[in-house]
Amino acid sequence: QVHLVESGGGSVTSGGSLRLSCAASGYTDGLYFMGWFRRAPGKEREEVAVIGTDGRSILTDSVKGRFTISRDNAKHTVDLQMNDLKPEDTAMYYCAAALGEYYSGGYPAESDYNYWGKGTLVTISS
Repeated sequence: QVHLVESGGGSVTSGGSLRLSCAASGYTDGLYFMGWFRRAPGKEREEVAVIGTDGRSILTDSVKGRFTISRDNAKHTVDLQMNDLKPEDTAMYYCAAALGEYYSGGYPAESDYNYWGKGTLVTISS
């Protein structure tokens, strides 16, 4: 079993920054992909950023140039640096981890993720 615990959420004004962290514990071998998802009020959960053990990563278009995902494989952590935050970034942010290296399209789909954290709330005021 794997446990994912997020931290770093909070409330900031538009243009501010936050850094989210996710720590994995338990049987962490094989957690090839780790990612961040978010669910805004009244919206579906969406993928924000994903990173593999080899460092390759993707970010959703709306956060490119503002968010950066990084990972420490030795510590089993994944961070999301969020800069120039906007009110539309307000959401519950979830950390997720997927087993396995190979997926159609190169990255796991949301349904492929095996483990999820409970989330950390990010609120951006204008």
